[in-house]
Amino acid sequence: MSASVAVYRSIYTEDRFKQAYGSDDNASGSLRLREKLAGRCRCSKRACLHLLRERVPIFSWLPRYKLKKWILGDTIAGLTVGILHIPQGMAFALLTSVAPIFGLYTSFFPVVLYMFFGTGRHVSTGTFAVVSLMTGSVVEQLVPSPLEMNSSSSEASDFEAQRIGVASAIALLSGIIMLCMFALQLGFLSTYLSEPIVKAFTSAAAFHVTISQLQSMLGLRLPRHTGTFSLFKTLASVMENLPHTNMAELLISLVCLAILVPVKELNMRFKQRLRTPIPVEILTVIIATGVAYACSLDSTYNIEIVGHIPAGFPRPQLPAFHTFPAIAGDTIAITFVGYAVSVSLAMIYADKHGYSIHPNQELLAHGISNTVSSFFTCFPSSATLATTNILESAGGYTQAVLACINVTSLRQMFLQFQDLPDLWRISKIDFMVWLVTWLSVVILNVDLGLAIGVVFSMMTVICRTQRAGCSVLGRASNTEIYRPLENHSKCYEVPGVKILTYNGPIYYGNRSFFREEMTRLLGLTPEKIRRREKAIKALEKRERETTVNTVERGIANTSFSSENEFFKSETSESDAQAVLIDCSSVIFVDVAGARLLTQMCTECQKVGVHVYLANCNESVLKILTSSGLMKYMNPQHIFVTVHDAVVYIQQQKEKPSENTTTVWV
Repeated sequence: MSASVAVYRSIYTEDRFKQAYGSDDNASGSLRLREKLAGRCRCSKRACLHLLRERVPIFSWLPRYKLKKWILGDTIAGLTVGILHIPQGMAFALLTSVAPIFGLYTSFFPVVLYMFFGTGRHVSTGTFAVVSLMTGSVVEQLVPSPLEMNSSSSEASDFEAQRIGVASAIALLSGIIMLCMFALQLGFLSTYLSEPIVKAFTSAAAFHVTISQLQSMLGLRLPRHTGTFSLFKTLASVMENLPHTNMAELLISLVCLAILVPVKELNMRFKQRLRTPIPVEILTVIIATGVAYACSLDSTYNIEIVGHIPAGFPRPQLPAFHTFPAIAGDTIAITFVGYAVSVSLAMIYADKHGYSIHPNQELLAHGISNTVSSFFTCFPSSATLATTNILESAGGYTQAVLACINVTSLRQMFLQFQDLPDLWRISKIDFMVWLVTWLSVVILNVDLGLAIGVVFSMMTVICRTQRAGCSVLGRASNTEIYRPLENHSKCYEVPGVKILTYNGPIYYGNRSFFREEMTRLLGLTPEKIRRREKAIKALEKRERETTVNTVERGIANTSFSSENEFFKSETSESDAQAVLIDCSSVIFVDVAGARLLTQMCTECQKVGVHVYLANCNESVLKILTSSGLMKYMNPQHIFVTVHDAVVYIQQQKEKPSENTTTVWV
């Protein structure tokens, strides 16, 4: 059963609609400002409690915690993730080029701090492969690895202290940057990392992580390459030193992969049936540790082991402040990546479970986490993909084993290739963003590749606004609905009215294209404008002469009819006598765009074509008015809807003397 709609009302111009339904902008604006300032400056117990709950969210959700309902699931999930953090933290410390113990510290302090200040209830913070890899590149540049060094000497201790000092300085500077961003309310910047960029970046970074771990899996002692083309330099170095492979470490790597890969696949395939995933990483580490100790693999087969792991908490110590100038540029990229990945993960699970995330509060949470933990020998932290997924769904060690854990933990990143066919089907442009970002990160470097991906993504947005579609609208019979004629063959053009719509902003970047499209659709070439302008002037002159001859001599001018026929030939019936621009898709107009509209309005008036506007938003209308468009255009030619304008134009043709008109919809 079909329903029908009938509306009977007056025609509304923008001025008339504001008079009927608008409000005093100045009064309401000043009132809102006073209320906002009063609310900010009010000091009361209630306001202080609200601020405390807003800035320290644990005081908001902890009193409402459903102990009997949630405690069992939270305990199981916490134990599961905690067990996974141990091998993962130690493994990702290798990516950061610091001792594994510092990975354990980074898996503890930021987690505790985020619990107090974070808004993501299902986010697991700690060590993240991509952030660790980017941090490790900076550490390697400032404190390169010596080829020969006794691991038990004081030189080795100083070397490790220098490295963790640089890594902690990066964490401190990253935290300071986040706190400054929080103070400036810059949480929206994370939106510039679109989903294709994040997925392509993490997938490409997984290749860097895998290649960087090959030397540990093969037992090779090679310097770490940084900068552009580092992946290919590392791969070439590994291939060149393949004859020096430690066969014992290669065998351990193969055995660990043979255990880790199938078990992790089982965890993924049967995650609905398993109450908790099998902790294969920690089991592998325990078994490998026992075998290495019992068989003295370090002395017998020259296998590199982690060595002594100190117990207890670290003593607070200052990061390497003197490295700030050298690490500033890289730290900005690390901060941006860590924050964007953290917020993206938090939003994904917040949408899934029906609560909201506050991006600016996340800046505060991660800023405090990184700043405070940097004084406890921690490197930069962020939300992690693997442990967050497990947290949500669960409701001396050998270097080869840790390298294998690193590689297998990147499984989800490699599986993102499965999304490419759907991405190509949905959006070719997003597919190109993914491809360019992935190739840039793999071929060049993590930092430079990410920058190229962001720039390319923004360029696609700019190009789409520069080449936004311009269409002629037609009306569906007996309705007030107007649609593009190229997609709706049964819609028809309103006689004498050319209705145009532009699906984008009008600004300095696309003003030339906008003018070209309008000229093409209206057919108002410079030559045609000059011809019609001459015809109008000739007609006006002949009309004046005819009036004089008729009044003074009482004789009609026989040449007037021929002149009038000439003007009709210049303005055929197919030409529009009115141009109506639908501004519903014009989100903003700058000064250059406003001047262009003014110029087009004067050109149309020269050839006897009236210009009308409809569906202008407040900001567009304000700029057009301020730029002086109303000097060349009647303010009563700006309408609330396209249909209001069309009815007005038609009734002006039929009854030009009447001012009160109505609209049937």
